Amino acid sequence: MFERVLIANRGEIALRISRALRTLGCEVAIIHGREDRLSLPVRFSDIAIPNYSANPLDSYLDYEKVIEAAKEIGAQAIHPGYGFLAENADFVRRCEEEGITFIGPSSDVISLLGDKIEARKAMEAAGLPVAKGSSEPVASSSEAATIATEIGYPVIIKAAAGGGGIGMQIVHQESEFDSALNLCQSRARSAFGDERVFIEKYIEGAQHIEFQVLADGKNAIHFGERFCSIQRRHQKLLEEGPWLSPEVREEIGARVCAGAEAVGYKGLATFEFLRDSSGEFYFLEVNPRVQVEHTVTEMITGHDLVSLGIRIAAGESLPFTQDEIEISGHAIQCRINAEDPVNFVPSPGRLWDCHFPAGFGVRVDTHAHVGYEMPGCFDSLLAKMIVWAPTREDAIAGMKTALSETVLVGVDTVIPLHKVILSEPDYLARDITIQYIEEHPNLL
Repeated sequence: MFERVLIANRGEIALRISRALRTLGCEVAIIHGREDRLSLPVRFSDIAIPNYSANPLDSYLDYEKVIEAAKEIGAQAIHPGYGFLAENADFVRRCEEEGITFIGPSSDVISLLGDKIEARKAMEAAGLPVAKGSSEPVASSSEAATIATEIGYPVIIKAAAGGGGIGMQIVHQESEFDSALNLCQSRARSAFGDERVFIEKYIEGAQHIEFQVLADGKNAIHFGERFCSIQRRHQKLLEEGPWLSPEVREEIGARVCAGAEAVGYKGLATFEFLRDSSGEFYFLEVNPRVQVEHTVTEMITGHDLVSLGIRIAAGESLPFTQDEIEISGHAIQCRINAEDPVNFVPSPGRLWDCHFPAGFGVRVDTHAHVGYEMPGCFDSLLAKMIVWAPTREDAIAGMKTALSETVLVGVDTVIPLHKVILSEPDYLARDITIQYIEEHPNLL
C-alpha cells in the first residue's frame, strides 16, 4: 500500500477519498485553491499544499503544479477523484513519466475511451451493443444526411471528444443538418479543442442505465447497475439501484466485463448505456473514474469502491470473484445542489445553519458545515444523500424523511424538487425516461 497519496480534488469527493486513504493506512495530502483553504478536506489532511491562482479552476487544472507538489512531498500516488484532471490523458502520461502512480487507468486507455468514436469501435468489437451510426468522423451535412437516411431519423450528432452532453444535437430531417452540424462542431472545438463529430441513431424514450466495474488490468468484475435517468441538461439529479432483473444484469454485466478486459482496464469504471422502450441496450461511453453516484452501489453491495480502486492501483489483483458480489435491498441517492430548484441557477453563499439527517440506512457524503462558504466558481454539488432500505418503496419513504430533516440556510437547494419527484406518480411507477424533467415541467 502507498505511504502517502496526494488528492487532486476538492469538496465531498476529496473528503470521501481522504477517508478511504486513512482506512488503508495512508497519509493524506491535498492540493487546494484559495477558496478551499478552510474546507474540511484541507483541515483533515495530514499535508495541505496551497496552489492559489487568479482563476480558481487553475488551482486544480494546472497538472504540472500538481505533479510538482506530489514530488515535493514524496507522494507515491495521486488520486484525481472525478472532474478536473480525472480524465486528462496528458496529465496521466506526465504521472507515468515521473514514476507517480495515477489512481485510475493508463494514459493509453484514457485516450482510447476519451475518443467516443474509437471507444465505440472497441466496445463493439468486444461484444457490447451499440446504436447504428458512423464509424468515422462526419465533416459535411451531405455525408451526414446519407448516413441518416441509412439508419433512419431521428439521429443525434455528438462530439468525438465530448462529455456532459456538450454540443449534442438531435436531427429529425435532412434540412436541419447544416445548422446542427455547424453548431455541434463549433461547440466541440470550443469545449474540447477537437471539432470531430459523429452520428448515431437517436434512441427515443430511452432510460439511462450504467454498470459499475472494477478491473485489475487483466480481469474484471461488475457490481450491478444504477438507474440514472432523472437528469437536467444531461446532469444527473437522482440515481438508484438496482433496476434490472437478475437475468438481464448477468447478461449485460458479462459484456461490460469483457469490454473492460479487452482494453486492459485497471481501476474503477462505469459503463453507460441507453435502453429503449423494448428493452434493448445501446452502449454510450465508459467513464474511467469513480462516479458521483458510486455510493448507490456501495450501499447495495456492501463494498467500499473507493478503497478497492486504491488497492488495485497499489498493485493488488481483484479480491473477489463475480459470484461473491451480491446485491441486497434498494438504494437512492439525491444530489443536493446549491441551485434554484426551478431554474437550476447556482446559488452560492454562506451556510448560516446546516443539519443533515441520520438513522438506519441513511448516509450523507458532504463537505458542508455551519459557516461554510459555498463558492460560485465550482460545481454546485453541496451534498449527496443516500438511503438504503430492503425495498424501493421503503427507500423512497426513507429518503422523504431524510430530506425533511435536512436544514440548509443561506443557499437555495434542489431539495424541494427531490421531494416532489419522490411522490410523483410516474416516478413511483418506474415510468421514467431521460426526458423525465422536460416531460414534467410543472413539478414545481
